[in-house]
Amino acid sequence: MSPAVAIPLFLASLAVTLVAARLFARRLDRLGVRFGFPEALIGLLTALAADGPEISSALFALLKGEHDVGVGVLVGSNGFNLAAMIGLSALITGRVRLARETLLFEGAVGLIMTLLAAAMLLGWLSPASATVLGALLVAPYLAVVIAGPNFRGRRLSRLSRALHEHAANEQAANERPPDPSTSPTHHLLALIVLDVIVIVAGSAGMVQAALSLAGHWHISGAVLGVLILGPLTSIPNALTAIRLGVAGRGAALVGETFNSNTINLGFGVIVPSLFVTLTAVTTVGKLQLAWLVVATLATLAALARPGGMRRVDAVVLVGLYFAFVAGTLVG
Repeated sequence: MSPAVAIPLFLASLAVTLVAARLFARRLDRLGVRFGFPEALIGLLTALAADGPEISSALFALLKGEHDVGVGVLVGSNGFNLAAMIGLSALITGRVRLARETLLFEGAVGLIMTLLAAAMLLGWLSPASATVLGALLVAPYLAVVIAGPNFRGRRLSRLSRALHEHAANEQAANERPPDPSTSPTHHLLALIVLDVIVIVAGSAGMVQAALSLAGHWHISGAVLGVLILGPLTSIPNALTAIRLGVAGRGAALVGETFNSNTINLGFGVIVPSLFVTLTAVTTVGKLQLAWLVVATLATLAALARPGGMRRVDAVVLVGLYFAFVAGTLVG
């Protein structure tokens, strides 16, 4: 494929994919409001919808045998999420803060999933072990999110009530409007299915065009996945996060960020590894994984400070991301 064809195909596929992901998220949000889902569950569904471009692009690259590109999309996306969703929001608003209980719960799940994915990619865990451990990690999280304040588990019931009381307080201050759509539910569901098809098709075209351009311009798979496809496919997440940050919804912002990263690694790396044998991680890839773990820890440490993450912390986090970009280019 010549650059004259690949460039317009890449741009058109990117635009179509991002628009479809945005429509997908809005329609899921409407369904959540219509059925009275808890705020935390609506946020989880929104994160899943916004992650469609990243996961679809990564899976298509893996199926093409471009493992460094596929894994790089998700590692780059997760690093970009931390800097653009939480860091940039703190830079714009001056502060991102949330209840300690929420941070503990959301942050622990996101950090442990990152460690599981890194351990599996480094060969320290088998794909089956990582999948089982990931399922054991996610199951109680989903139970708390879906059950809400009515959760009955002894150890998690108090945490569940605290999380949903805080989410209710945020929602009261920034009330979610009633569902404005008059479309029947089955019409929304049909459009959601269409959105998914468009996201998958757009991601396939985008990855195919990007691989062709990388071959013409001698761009490595690591750079293509980590610094180009990863950040570009994360744009819907970043825009949503900034709106949440400006609205002062710190719990929703942090929850969506770590939910997004967990979904990326779970559905884009760990589960596919059961069916596709991933190639050994390169030295640059190992450094990128180490950076992602360090950036996740730094984000959690800044958010855990009294008063939450401030602008100075955000500058450090964004600086870490630019160091990551520079290190990837040098590597």
